[in-house]
Amino acid sequence: MTVKAQFPDEQTETGVFVRQGDAFRDWVSANGRSGYPAASGRYHLYVSLACPWAHRTIIVRRLKKLEDVIGMTVVDPIRDERGWAFRDVPGAQHDPLNGFTLLSEAYLATDKSYFGRVTVPVLWDRQTRRIVSNSDDDIMRMFETEFDDFGHAGLDLYPREHRGEIDALNERIYETVNNGVYRAGFATTQEAYEVAAYGVFETLDALDERLSQRRYLFGAQPLETDWRLFVTLVRFDAVYHGHFKCNIRRIVDYPNLSGYVRDLYQIDGVAATVNFDHIKRHYYATHDDINPTRIVPIGPLQDLLAPHGRERLA
Repeated sequence: MTVKAQFPDEQTETGVFVRQGDAFRDWVSANGRSGYPAASGRYHLYVSLACPWAHRTIIVRRLKKLEDVIGMTVVDPIRDERGWAFRDVPGAQHDPLNGFTLLSEAYLATDKSYFGRVTVPVLWDRQTRRIVSNSDDDIMRMFETEFDDFGHAGLDLYPREHRGEIDALNERIYETVNNGVYRAGFATTQEAYEVAAYGVFETLDALDERLSQRRYLFGAQPLETDWRLFVTLVRFDAVYHGHFKCNIRRIVDYPNLSGYVRDLYQIDGVAATVNFDHIKRHYYATHDDINPTRIVPIGPLQDLLAPHGRERLA
């Protein structure tokens, strides 16, 4: 039997999925010293509503009130061998800025020799007509810290007094949960899958316990790490539990994580960033090595608007 890897160039001989690094990591700065000064109308965000990495940046853009400052275009959730595409399908658009039909055109416009996988999100500079960054970590942080002159300066998602703790917890959650579900789902050996899957639940168990004593990961207000975690948790029962075989437990089975997800989902503006149609169609119809029939499941039933009961921990 021949085992097909979803991304062969990112698979080791032992069956472990090793995600490629980000290709473009320039920086938009409030003072402009980076060469990319923060400005209204200059930058544009290319995203997929299906992708958790892009979803992080969409949420921060919404919370920081940057929607009139930074434009955004959504790609088709169905990705084929050509990569992410701009199509006029429900919830997505043609590219109104450059007329690109494929996101790869933005990569090649920035580096004509680029040969890696094309990923979202992408922060595009309209002035220099190139990609500033395709790092979701960096784009989140730029939106959080460099655009206060244009957005919601009163919302601090990366407060100085918590930065060391935020960075440390970000790293653990990324390795074992955010990327851990992918390492489980894209594993091509039993051992690689089990190591990743057990790691996912070891961290989820610890986070559920942490959230038994506090409303959010660092206290009474959600910070950057909460949103980095949320985008994985909100997809978990619909996709990662079945499709990626992370099936020891569902999020709904955790007494604290389940209420926590509903709490974050119900924050003003966040629900509008969650599109389960795009999420499920992308994973189940695109990963044909995992789901060769491309049948998209009709469930699970979820009520993310149900009372969360987290106010008692505020």
